[in-house]
Amino acid sequence: MSEKRETAKFGAVVVGVDGSPGSGEALGWALTEARLRKVPLRAVQAWAYSYAGGTSAGYGNLGFIGSLDSPGAGAGDLERAAKETLEAAIGEAVGETTDVEIERQVVEGQAAAVLISAAAPGDLLVVGSRGHGGFAGLLLGSVSQQCVHHAQCPVVVVRFSKEDAAGHESAPIAGGDSQPVA
Repeated sequence: MSEKRETAKFGAVVVGVDGSPGSGEALGWALTEARLRKVPLRAVQAWAYSYAGGTSAGYGNLGFIGSLDSPGAGAGDLERAAKETLEAAIGEAVGETTDVEIERQVVEGQAAAVLISAAAPGDLLVVGSRGHGGFAGLLLGSVSQQCVHHAQCPVVVVRFSKEDAAGHESAPIAGGDSQPVA
């Protein structure tokens, strides 16, 4: 009797990038996963206008970017900064790697909504546990939390702590540095 083996077809690996150390870890994890699955990597950078007087550490400043706080910055400046941030992050994570197709998306909008829209049901969405936003003591940031609750595909949250950023080892959550959440 012959056994038919079905090969699982995967969509893209979609990763949120904001230039933070946490998103860098998520990008590295997503790159490895895309390579293993032999699927494209879709790196997504969101940007949005800041409210007057907002700061880069403030709530929703530029969606995923914290580099421009100038009240005179126009949409072109913000989009250009988003593209530069995305390219820098990809360059750092990928280096000379050419074995994975990388699609770049820079989208105006709030980060969680942009990421949820960018990931189709057959995709895998990867986000860092914390980005640039507000409350550093929380286990999950608001973007990663919204993605976990609202995405129509599996979501992986890659853990990155302040101790990791300082070069210190921290205890992994449940035996690993990343936690798949479906």
